[in-house]
Amino acid sequence: MSASVPPVRGGRTGLAARLLLAFTLVMGAAGVTAWLVAGFAGPVLFHRHLVGTGVADPAAVVHAEEAYRSASALSVGLGLAVGLAMSLAVAVVLARRVGRSLHAVATAAALLAAGRFDARVPTPRLGAEFDALATSFNAMARRLADSEQLRRRLLADVAHELRTPVATLGAYLDGLEDGVVELEPPTIAVLRDQGARLTRLADDLAAVTRAEAPGVQVARVRTDPNDLLLGAAAAVADRASAAGVLVRVERGEGLPGVLVDHDRFGQVLGNLLDNALRHTPAGGAITLAAARTPEGAVRLTVSDTGSGIPAEHLPHVFERFYRVDTARSRTDGGSGIGLAIVRALVEAHAGRVAAFSDGPGRGARVEIDLPPES
Repeated sequence: MSASVPPVRGGRTGLAARLLLAFTLVMGAAGVTAWLVAGFAGPVLFHRHLVGTGVADPAAVVHAEEAYRSASALSVGLGLAVGLAMSLAVAVVLARRVGRSLHAVATAAALLAAGRFDARVPTPRLGAEFDALATSFNAMARRLADSEQLRRRLLADVAHELRTPVATLGAYLDGLEDGVVELEPPTIAVLRDQGARLTRLADDLAAVTRAEAPGVQVARVRTDPNDLLLGAAAAVADRASAAGVLVRVERGEGLPGVLVDHDRFGQVLGNLLDNALRHTPAGGAITLAAARTPEGAVRLTVSDTGSGIPAEHLPHVFERFYRVDTARSRTDGGSGIGLAIVRALVEAHAGRVAAFSDGPGRGARVEIDLPPES
């Protein structure tokens, strides 16, 4: 795909030509002004000073004034000529540099419009304003490149997620049409399970889209961090008991309140607990804790004694559709979106989230840092 900079419309000059013309006009006006001052005001002042010295010989006065005029004309003319030449040279260099810089921005913008998200603008070094323009443009180009990469990966991941349930539904429907498969309770259960899987995927996609939307609205109210953990533990208590997993809460003492949206932050902790339950075997434990960081933030921690996370996967666990163990996640119904929702909602609360693990089989820990109520 190619792109070109739109040509300058007929009858319109470029910025470089206008800058050169402006420099020329300014130097021309300065030269005329200097010439007028030197030609009219200078001789009058010189005559007054000469008469004031007491020179009485008219011939000497005329000769001195003529010498002054000649010297003034030569020096002013030579000075103006050199100044004009140097100013024009500087103007040409500056106009060309400004023109090249703006042309580079226009070219890069055209490439971006054509889908070339690797287009960048070199730093022009023409001043803070031009450097800031180049920096901002390159930052925008990087964001667009990242967005395009995420869009492509999202489409590929959605297609990958849909392939298995759609293929299963198609195979069973073909079997029913051909009489190979009977519409019995096991068959109905499989069809219902795959339909539920598609519904769950659609709901998760809608949830992560809402969570990652710019300017997501959160109705924050002052909340005790310990209350958040106790509420999340109570909500998952029945499922944890059925799975044979112990859930405990370690309360923090003397913690400041935090401003959070109860519903959305309940979703954050619920997703983390769901993920921890999914990867913690019977007999294991999940611990929720609240504490104060050295920087003054309120830290909420969800840790488990489950399967753990290999070090190479830790930077990616909050990405959409990312799975550490693909096969197991597909069988237990995880869509790979829950942690992406966690990150989006935590960032909407001006917080930060990070995952830690000592390795496979040694559990995992997720830490959420929230600013205290000011």
